[in-house]
Amino acid sequence: MAMGSLAGMLKASGYDVRGSDQQMYPPMSDQLAQLTIPCFEGFREENLDWQPDMVVVGNVITRQNPEAIALNKRSLPYTSLPKLLAEFFIQDRHSVVVTGTHGKTTTSGILAWTLVQSGRDPGFLIGGVLKNFGATYRVGNGDIFVVEGDEYDTAYFDKVPKFVHYRPTTGIITSVEFDHADIYEDLARIQREFQKFTQLIPANGLLVACVDDPNVRELITTAPSPVQTYGYSPDAEWTITDISTANDTTAFTVSHHTHQFGRFHTAMIGRHNLLNMLGATAILAECGLSPEEIDRGFRTFKGVKRRQEIRGIVNGIVVLDDFAHHPTAVKATVEAVKRHYHGHALWSVFEPRTATTRRDVFQQEYANAFTGTDAAIITDVDRPEKAPEGQRFSSERLVRDLKQQGIDAHHISGVDAIVAYLTLHLQPGDVVLIMSNGGFGGIHQKLLDALESASRGQQEAGASWEYVPKQELGNEGLA
Repeated sequence: MAMGSLAGMLKASGYDVRGSDQQMYPPMSDQLAQLTIPCFEGFREENLDWQPDMVVVGNVITRQNPEAIALNKRSLPYTSLPKLLAEFFIQDRHSVVVTGTHGKTTTSGILAWTLVQSGRDPGFLIGGVLKNFGATYRVGNGDIFVVEGDEYDTAYFDKVPKFVHYRPTTGIITSVEFDHADIYEDLARIQREFQKFTQLIPANGLLVACVDDPNVRELITTAPSPVQTYGYSPDAEWTITDISTANDTTAFTVSHHTHQFGRFHTAMIGRHNLLNMLGATAILAECGLSPEEIDRGFRTFKGVKRRQEIRGIVNGIVVLDDFAHHPTAVKATVEAVKRHYHGHALWSVFEPRTATTRRDVFQQEYANAFTGTDAAIITDVDRPEKAPEGQRFSSERLVRDLKQQGIDAHHISGVDAIVAYLTLHLQPGDVVLIMSNGGFGGIHQKLLDALESASRGQQEAGASWEYVPKQELGNEGLA
């Protein structure tokens, strides 16, 4: 996602850009097609025959990759995404770096949109497509640049987190949990990397930290910069009170040091998203925005694709797409959707496909992450051979654990089989929450097509049905 965003920024700046990837899927594949950026399917030495002036190497590339070998063979100059981003686009701007295990993309998007709405003309690079822009990036001419600071490593020749390169003036840490089991051996190692991040922020900068997370609370004790804390915790400096919901809009009051700062409104759902907005408020206030400007941005923020995104509604059945894969994110998403669709049956469909979810490190945590769902479908682990033998996640065991909690859980292999099962069992008014950090075999559209076909059959038999295409949905109270 980030590599495609950088490609768009470079093309917008007048550079000839081409790329290689093993597999591309929406929304980034759609964005690259719209930008008419040529993409080679697969990695081959001949992909470099056009003799680029600079090759940007992604962090999935190994030293044995054919194009990595060709770089050295042809003596082509190369760099990493974070280094080029810092040198070409961040430079001496006020760099706002959003880090943390959860909420990075949404928090970055909220910041970027609200700054644009207030006329600050920021640049940004974010790991998700912002619905307000239909894009993941913006070059911008203002003095602020917002970047999602990933803790994943930079490149095979630069084994440090991406956020190390982003020259933060202002930083935020939303949460710190164990993740990325393919490169981090334990939580302590991840904590050390975030500790390094706190040291990058200068004495005249600002670190914003969510103290609801005990790991974050511990990290900020040695920060050289000023620190502002936020959270639901009573000892946080920035807090939320008086939450109310009406007509698909949530209103909430933000206080700073117990003094009311402003009353804000959003169509986003879930306590976790309000927390993202709270952290963003602290940064936006530091950037000089008034409560009125912040509220205008929050009210009009449409969210990020693949974050509780409504993909379609057929016969009253709502199909949602979400990027959740870590058990904490799965739990927060399930809770938010269940609360929003109170009284409706919730089906959760989950694909374990990250380097961490392939392993059994969170086997028990996932068993507790689906609380509130009425039915769950867990599919096969994607490429299980990439996890060490004896440490692999078990979809079958998760299903057994969920059944013990009274959840109607099933292990179903293959997208077509899942779609067939759902089409047979879903009832009008049900909500289907599909969670995966990948394309999941195009399951969303396949399910909508199958439901539409079934609904047409019902219509012919005299039953009523309704199909709302994705492009006609609008926000529908979700982000």
